[in-house]
Amino acid sequence: LYFRLSLCNLSDRSCEALSSVLSSQSSSLRDLDLSNNNLQDSGVKQLSVGLKSPHCELETLSLSGCLLSEEGCSSLASALSSNPSHLRELDLSYNHPGDSGVKLLSAGLEDPDWRLDTLRVDHGGPQRLRPGLRKCECVFTLIHENSAAHVTLDFYISD
Repeated sequence: LYFRLSLCNLSDRSCEALSSVLSSQSSSLRDLDLSNNNLQDSGVKQLSVGLKSPHCELETLSLSGCLLSEEGCSSLASALSSNPSHLRELDLSYNHPGDSGVKLLSAGLEDPDWRLDTLRVDHGGPQRLRPGLRKCECVFTLIHENSAAHVTLDFYISD
């Protein structure tokens, strides 16, 4: 089951309902696109409650442009550590995760229990170019140190 809720004016309150869907025993939701909504860290914290559930079998989650910071990444990393078996693709492009947020989630790419193999994090605009390049350096180091892993990374740098 695929939900495309991009640009639907969702907020952190909407995430409470989505969290209960994710944690439902009968949930068949596999792909969730919440891009370009005003979820912020508080919404992702609510959503992470559902992601932690053993009933959650979500494979793809897009949170591009949802105004996330390091705090939101921390909530996601905690949820993925609790229930690492299903999520394969996570899109956090056009957010502000900071170096520590990227490192938290990138560490999961190394963890053999996590199924996450695609993490999208771009610079979020010209003002974020320098942090974006630092993220590239961190991830390239990660790939170099763990060269046997199959990892897909997307980086976007526009003029």
